[in-house]
Amino acid sequence: EAKAYASEALGAQVGGEFYNPYKNYTWDKVIDPATGLVRSDAKSAWNENWMDVLTNNKAFRQEYQLGVTGGNERTKYNFSVGYLDDRGVLITTHFDRYSARAGVDHNVNKWMQAGANLNYSYTDSNSSQYSSTQTGNAWYTAQFMAPIYPVYLKDDKGKDVLDENGKRMYDYGTNGRPKASKFNVVGDLYDNHYRTTADNVGLRSYANFGGNDPVMGVLKGLTFSVNFGADIRNRAITSYYNPYHGDGVSTAGAIEKYATRTMSYTFNQILKYDRKFGLHHILAQAGHEWYNYNYTYLYAERTGVYPGIYELNPATNVTDNGSYAYDYRIESWFGRLNYDFADKYYLEATWRTDGSSRFFRDNRWGQFWSAGGSWRISEEQFLKNVAWIDNLTLRLSYGQLGNDSLYNGSTPNYYAWQSFYNLTWPNAGNPGAIVTSLENKNVSWEKKSSWNAGIEGTFFNRFLNLTAEFYHQTTTDMLLSFPMPLSTGFDGYNANVGSMRNIGFETTLRFNWINRQDLRFSSTLMGYKNKNKVLALTESDVITSGSQVIKVGMPIYTFYMPKNAGVDPQTGKLLYWCYEYEKDADGNIKKDANGVEIIKAGSEEKTDDTSKATASKYYIGSREPKFQGSFGSDFQWKSFDFSFLTTFSIGGLVYDSPYASSMEVSYAGDTWNRNILKRWRNPGDNAEVPAVLIGSGRINTDLWLIDASYFAIKSVQFGYTLPQKWMRKAGLKSLRVFATGDNICIFNKLRGMDPQYNFSGGTSWAYTPTRTFSIGLDFNF
Repeated sequence: EAKAYASEALGAQVGGEFYNPYKNYTWDKVIDPATGLVRSDAKSAWNENWMDVLTNNKAFRQEYQLGVTGGNERTKYNFSVGYLDDRGVLITTHFDRYSARAGVDHNVNKWMQAGANLNYSYTDSNSSQYSSTQTGNAWYTAQFMAPIYPVYLKDDKGKDVLDENGKRMYDYGTNGRPKASKFNVVGDLYDNHYRTTADNVGLRSYANFGGNDPVMGVLKGLTFSVNFGADIRNRAITSYYNPYHGDGVSTAGAIEKYATRTMSYTFNQILKYDRKFGLHHILAQAGHEWYNYNYTYLYAERTGVYPGIYELNPATNVTDNGSYAYDYRIESWFGRLNYDFADKYYLEATWRTDGSSRFFRDNRWGQFWSAGGSWRISEEQFLKNVAWIDNLTLRLSYGQLGNDSLYNGSTPNYYAWQSFYNLTWPNAGNPGAIVTSLENKNVSWEKKSSWNAGIEGTFFNRFLNLTAEFYHQTTTDMLLSFPMPLSTGFDGYNANVGSMRNIGFETTLRFNWINRQDLRFSSTLMGYKNKNKVLALTESDVITSGSQVIKVGMPIYTFYMPKNAGVDPQTGKLLYWCYEYEKDADGNIKKDANGVEIIKAGSEEKTDDTSKATASKYYIGSREPKFQGSFGSDFQWKSFDFSFLTTFSIGGLVYDSPYASSMEVSYAGDTWNRNILKRWRNPGDNAEVPAVLIGSGRINTDLWLIDASYFAIKSVQFGYTLPQKWMRKAGLKSLRVFATGDNICIFNKLRGMDPQYNFSGGTSWAYTPTRTFSIGLDFNF
């Protein structure tokens, strides 16, 4: 009876008979009651894969560059132009760039040099503006659109419906489709318009006075440099939503215009003294730098558009407009002193003070310094006769850096200490405002202190190059939001709270296997490990964000969630672990040395009660890998060259949201991950995936935490340089032909997951690295 009822109700759940692709059966008959499966003689009237339709796997990318250099002993110049045409993997998207660059360096005389570089680029791109779980996000909606829903409109026989021009029409779900009704992400990419154009101008200029020429006399080695750099970027964005389908239907279409302008410049002056006196070498440096950043934003929106015109004037209703500006300035004074003796002993000390406009004037300046030294131990007499050591250097340093960056989500906070007001709250005819953020005049620089100890050297007649470094970094006065009770009207304010520690090592091994004139072969292995620990936070020892926490005594972004206890073999329900805490005589929960609550021994049990599971969360690892690295090789034989690069990561966890969503869908018409075939079906099944239920009420658990280990082939390149005698006949200096592959493949725990997506341990519905194959010609005239 249950099967019969399910079959009869199936059509209503997925959009009625219109979306039944099996035209030789109705929904209530298509399921064979004996097997519970679609009847074997049912024939699909269509088989359209939304992801295949919107993905351009043959997206073409072409890039051309032409450069000219020349000059004489006093003046050198360069000029280059370039063009890039990059078609998007998502249909209709593209990125075009036209660029030019010019530069000149001139020796005015023996004690003065000057130069400048100017570059310009114009970019024109079209891309989708949607992200995350928005219906218009093609990567999200297309992945979950089951193949029973056709991309193109069908008649009652399952045949394509054609327009007056004989073209297929898109199915926008107006016939009762429960998934993305009135939307067709493929059609929207053509019917809507998202365009961004930008002009980018950059200038770098310098003037040097002094130097090492004998004409400087007693001032030999003294140099004064003035450097100026500026960048300007003007960007215009148009977003057009058609009036017939998708987001624009309710407003008869909409058009948005954005105009942004970014201007920044850096101006510094550096005085340097660099001289050798016998075995002694001294370098002293002092300088000043000023950085200025300005960003302006202008926005306007109208609805009631005229179809196909991407301008504001034809649209009928002004619905929104606004503008704002960001300003940021930082001023720095710095100094440096280096001393080395006999190319054997090296000492260095630096100091700088930085003032940031993000902080109140009384706390604006931060003081930072470093000191270090190195010892070329291989130059000592007791190692002179050690034949297998070519060079060996030991290094030790300590330093402190400052950070003034604080973010509101993904937006930098340029006014970290100030209180802000919303002025759009008028009281009758009088202006009114409410406070939206609290000021904190005491907020100041975040500081990172670091001990570094290292060794580097070459051995066995340059067969082996070794670099190894150990570091111990402590970040204090971290820039975070200090939590407040929501009853105050605010969730927090900007403050210097907490500290964090990173300990790790990095090592690089380079092997020069063969080094001959016509045959060279070398390999490089790099590895690093980092151990993170939160040392202190606010008055609370934990900050919770979704399924992750920042907790004292644990790595940052530790997962904190209910733990699954498998599938009940009798009911198919997902089970959870629940527990009780150990408490002292006063009823307070006991904690271990790391501040982790202690679970009462023997109290753990399995349950399907989600409320108990929610109250029994576990700390379950973090994104932090155990070890990471890369391996690559370069090979050259006569005119042939070959190289490759691979990367790897071992350990760490990722919460894969797309995977979790595809294993616990929201609508009957959603598509499922293939791993749903491992689900529980009948009493007694020992399944690793619970029974299929729509709206089951399950909660997020570690079931969707995936091992983040991976091995990736990042790039492979093969090239051939044509013989010189051929080039001379053609009037060329050289010609190299090459083929390259990038992001070729990745091997990891779960197919489709990109563990490289971010370092915080999540994934989303977004672009993954695109696999690119290219061929090229490199001419030198």
